[in-house]
Amino acid sequence: MRIAVYGAGSIGCLVGGSLLAQGNDVVMIGRDAVRREVMKHGLTVSDLDGRSEHIPPEKAPFFTDPGRVLGADVILLTVKSPDTRQAAKEIAAHANKDVVVYSLQNGVGNAPILREELKGFAVVAGMVAFNALSMGEGRFHRATDAGLVVGKHPASHQLARLLKQSHIPTTIATDMQAVLWGKLCLNLNNAINVLSDLPLKQELERRNYRRVLAACIEEALAVMRAKNIEPATIGKVSPRYLPHILNLPDPVFKLVAGSMMKMDENARSSMWEDLQMGREPEIDYLNGKIAAEGDALKIATPANARITELVKAAFASGASPKMSGQALLDAITPKA
Repeated sequence: MRIAVYGAGSIGCLVGGSLLAQGNDVVMIGRDAVRREVMKHGLTVSDLDGRSEHIPPEKAPFFTDPGRVLGADVILLTVKSPDTRQAAKEIAAHANKDVVVYSLQNGVGNAPILREELKGFAVVAGMVAFNALSMGEGRFHRATDAGLVVGKHPASHQLARLLKQSHIPTTIATDMQAVLWGKLCLNLNNAINVLSDLPLKQELERRNYRRVLAACIEEALAVMRAKNIEPATIGKVSPRYLPHILNLPDPVFKLVAGSMMKMDENARSSMWEDLQMGREPEIDYLNGKIAAEGDALKIATPANARITELVKAAFASGASPKMSGQALLDAITPKA
């Protein structure tokens, strides 16, 4: 199976590098800045279990030319959500018609956009549950102990096997809509991570930040109930119970959370990394999506709407406001 990783940033380089380290046929397509980094330093992938594997530059095929997708059996699409439509147009112009395109992106609306642009192509939704950390000099670290989920397709079984052999846990799901909405609940924290400017672990250890996240998730659950969507459990806890757990006092939360997920001390959200790199935020596809759906359904979503505004202001200024948990909680609380 020839695999093309399209939009190879942190997640794409981690997945592509892990596959390359096990001798798989992989080509990566991404930004020139990442290509230059990989061409200079090679590609090093690591994880929480202590695994670290290095691929020298000459064995790490990385290109900026979208035409390099030609000949791939599978495309793993890892571009940011605002770039989905353009990426689809480029894939349509260059890829074989029998290629299978997997959307490994944040948000719940990318696969429909791909199917709209890639008529006649097989498009399969997927979900990245882990956090990928770019550490510079071609080093990419899986900072949480989760893996990937991909939708059902004849190609999914071989792809999942190759990913598992490459030390990336992968499962196949029949209801990807439920999986994506379940992941969206977790992704609502990406924005809070930007606004706090703290490593994820430190942020989540502070109750006021968690109270903000709980409010955002409660609004998301209200939207899902109105749409008759039952979100899948991502990790060990159903999204329905997350607000209660997040609102626990710090000592109790630390005990509960310690059994839920392993997390690197330096892990950050992908949106925080986007801010550092001057990229466009995915906020309209995450908290902004909940706010927009709430407006359409006449459901109040003040927390997600305010978080969306604050993130857009942070990206406009080019820096995090470094808000405390109390300041952020005050910001989303409607004034009497």
